[in-house]
Amino acid sequence: MSHDTRPRDGRHPDVLTASDEATAVYAEHRELLFSIVYNLLGSVADTEDVLQDTWMAWAARGMDGVERPRAYLVRIAVNTALARQAAVARRRESYPGPWLPEPLVARFAAEDDAAEDAARGEAVSLAMLVVLETLTPLSRAVFILHEVFGYPHTEIAEILGRSPASVRQVAHRAKAHVRSRRTRRTVDRRTQREATERFLAAALGGDLAALMRILAPDVTLWTDGGGVRRAALRPVEGRDKVARLIAGQVHRSAGDLDVRYRTVNGDPSAVLFEDGAPYAVMVLDMAEDGEHVEGIYAVSNPDKLAHLVGEVTDEEDGREGRARPGEAR
Repeated sequence: MSHDTRPRDGRHPDVLTASDEATAVYAEHRELLFSIVYNLLGSVADTEDVLQDTWMAWAARGMDGVERPRAYLVRIAVNTALARQAAVARRRESYPGPWLPEPLVARFAAEDDAAEDAARGEAVSLAMLVVLETLTPLSRAVFILHEVFGYPHTEIAEILGRSPASVRQVAHRAKAHVRSRRTRRTVDRRTQREATERFLAAALGGDLAALMRILAPDVTLWTDGGGVRRAALRPVEGRDKVARLIAGQVHRSAGDLDVRYRTVNGDPSAVLFEDGAPYAVMVLDMAEDGEHVEGIYAVSNPDKLAHLVGEVTDEEDGREGRARPGEAR
């Protein structure tokens, strides 16, 4: 997304006020700030609140004496997000059932296009965000800044107000922690897209045998209904339990559900609609063999889908299109 930071009152850029310049600089870096903070918090609403606080601090500070505006803005945003972590953690302690990150949904990019890789590079998958929830806030910040956004340890140290040596140590431990819980995957996007379509066709069609074939023996299902929609209160493990649960619950609603394939946090996924309103986002985590589904993340909490209302219309559906329940494309 690009930002139009040109003045709207006809003035030449050379006569912009300090306030105009600060606004333009902030707008230029807002997408980066959103990506970093979202990956730290996993919530669009909390991210927007942090960015509002960041803007207010930036506007009050002004441009005077700021040699590296981008670094300054990132430092404000990251530390504001870390300060917010305690309140976020308290909310999640009383959350009904598993808490999953709020999905970021976009249309599929052109197949095998470089834009896909660029978009994916800035997005942490839903499966990875679940793993990052097991890190401390500091470790998560270091991991995100270094592993996702490529910040060197010395610059991270400046952002967090710590020594480079301590940041390196935190980075090493965080990376080992993540690797112990999630191995690096090399499944290509086409394979994941096709697996998602086969999975939804089997699930919505109530085809238990087809589900059993695509699920890995140790598959785990996470469902987040936020206490509003029906969902398991803990992760469901094992192919037999997961297949029967999905075949039973999803098939009962199949006649009312419409599937549209989208990119969620950088991965080909599916958005389910009921009567034109978003009902659930479903993301699959493929096993290393590229053939079986190892993890299923289903977000149906209406609060986490509210930002999708009105964003997806029938006219938008082209190649990725819509699939009727139980119908493979």
